[in-house]
Amino acid sequence: MRIIVLFNLKDGVDPAAYEAWARQSDIPGVNALGSVTRFTVHKATGLFGSDAPSPYQYVEVIDIAGMDGFVADITTPEFQAMAAPFQQFADNPQFILTEDL
Repeated sequence: MRIIVLFNLKDGVDPAAYEAWARQSDIPGVNALGSVTRFTVHKATGLFGSDAPSPYQYVEVIDIAGMDGFVADITTPEFQAMAAPFQQFADNPQFILTEDL
């Protein structure tokens, strides 16, 4: 199962501050969860075949073994404390649930 997260930064957020937090805390913290098989964060650079900017600044890809285990992992007080800054950085993130065909 894969969760795709699309988001922009809130107004006034320094992209360098978000990216430093993502590299130092978010990426290693999420990848350490037992239910996560792989977690990556990507900075959008544009739309293929166009000079137009991407409608989203960042994309996260979370590969999980199963929803129940993932929910159990992310609801712990330790994970909630580690992930709390995300709410200060991200403006209305969209968590899209997917399944392979």
